[in-house]
Order: sequence, then structure tokens, then C-alpha cells
Amino acid sequence: MSALDPRLNAFRPDLADFRLEGQVEAAHYVEAKRAEVSVAVVDVRRTPDATAQLDTQFLLGEAVRVFESKKGWSWIQSVRDYYVGYVRGADLGPGHLKPTHEIVAPRTFAYGEPDMKTPVRRALSMGSRFSVAGMAETRGLAYVITDAGDAIVAKHVRKIEPHAEDFVIWAEKLIGAPYLWGGASGFGVDCSGLVSLSMRMAGRDVMRDTEIQETSIGAAIDRKRDGLKRGDLVFWKGHVAIVVDDGRTILHANGHTMDVALEPLNAAIERIGYLYGLPTSYRRP
Repeated sequence: MSALDPRLNAFRPDLADFRLEGQVEAAHYVEAKRAEVSVAVVDVRRTPDATAQLDTQFLLGEAVRVFESKKGWSWIQSVRDYYVGYVRGADLGPGHLKPTHEIVAPRTFAYGEPDMKTPVRRALSMGSRFSVAGMAETRGLAYVITDAGDAIVAKHVRKIEPHAEDFVIWAEKLIGAPYLWGGASGFGVDCSGLVSLSMRMAGRDVMRDTEIQETSIGAAIDRKRDGLKRGDLVFWKGHVAIVVDDGRTILHANGHTMDVALEPLNAAIERIGYLYGLPTSYRRP
């Protein structure tokens, strides 16, 4: 009955989002409860099993809809990019958070006290969001204090406000970050996760997976007719890269170097083409 993408729509034979009633068949339809991610990074799995494939990740403070909580797992959907999957229920908060600030460093530390010499409570990724309760300063270094009691170096934080920036700047900050299939944080990222996270930091939310990005971000362009410029996207089957200059160099999270790296575009086309074929499209956000 349904041609809806199960990655972006919550439905199973036994349970579905009530908003999909009439579009999908399910034994029961439910209205989701609001929640948010309460840990630094939550792994989103295809099935409620810690050994299941990692599909994506959500960051601290990300708003989600919860359709089911059972045996320690919650079946959820991101409010931001609509991705559906299973996470550990213990990694979710009650949904009352109204984030005011976000991390802008690729990675940073949250301390138990506003002092870099004290023990670290946890590490946080670029894009993590939280509410700030106050400020403090120790030995001339400023910290923000979050509602959760984390003390974070203030220069690694900014207010959540509308931003319209060059998203490539944010992707470049992640050069050297390790490649992680399904990764979407500063601790590890895949090709489409890099595009998603860097665009989010520049004020634009986009879909998560490569083939969805290829049909939803910007407009298709012709490399020979239109040329390539900074910020254009190059797509292969199952892969995406970001143009960083006038079409000569790309930046991508890739399984060849196993990190976020710069590479000459023509060299990448030749290397990738040997196994996976030529680029399938070029797009301009």
C-alpha cells in the first residue's frame, strides 16, 4: 500500500505514526511523545539490537519523537531530519529542553567544574545543543554552565541563532576526523554525515543519506557547462563529496583514507571509478 521511505516515516506492520493513517497499513497508530537526546552522541540502529547496523547518530539536545519504548529501546524519529530508528531509551530526556547554545569546536570537553584542571565529565561534538544557566571564569578562562551542570569553555560555544554561512568552513574544521559508517559527529563521520553536520552548522538542515541528498539538496548542474565552485556537491553511487575551490579539490569522509580528507577531484574520479563508476551527478546547494 505504501511507497513511503521507512527511513523517514515511522511505520511497521504492528505500529505506525498516527499521521500516516490512510497511507500505510498498521495494527495500531500512535501519537509520538516528545523527547530529546540526553547523551553526547546516540547511535541510531536499524533494529533494537546493539549489534545492528549503525544508520546514523543524533547529538545532545536533538529533539525526537518517541513512538515506542520497550525492553530498554525506544523507536524514534528525529524532528530535524525525520530519520527513524532505534536508540537506547536511557539516552533520552523528557523533552522539556529548550536549547539556547551549541558547540562550534569539532570536539570539546564538559567539566564538572569551570576549571580545565578538573576531571572531564564527557566529550561533546560540534552541533551539540543545550541550555545555558550561567557563566564562570577561572584563571582568566571563561566557561558556560549548562542546565545539566556541565562547564564548557565559552570560546567553543555560540548562541543558537539564524546563521547563513559558508558551510564548507564547517566541513574543513572536521579534516582529520575518523571515518565512521553512519557517523554524524565530530568523533566520527561518514560522507553524507559530513554534509549534513556542516550544513546544519551553517543554518541549513538537509536529509541524511547520500541518495536522498542527491535528489533534495539544491539543483543539478552540469560540470562542463556550469563549472564547479566552492560548496558544490559531487555524487557517486553511495558517496558524496564537497568542492572546496574552483572544482579542482574535494573534501570528503571516505573509506580510502578512513578520515575526512582533501583530494584532487580528478584523482578521486579515477580512483573511485575503478570500483564504483563515474560521478552520477553534480549539485549546487
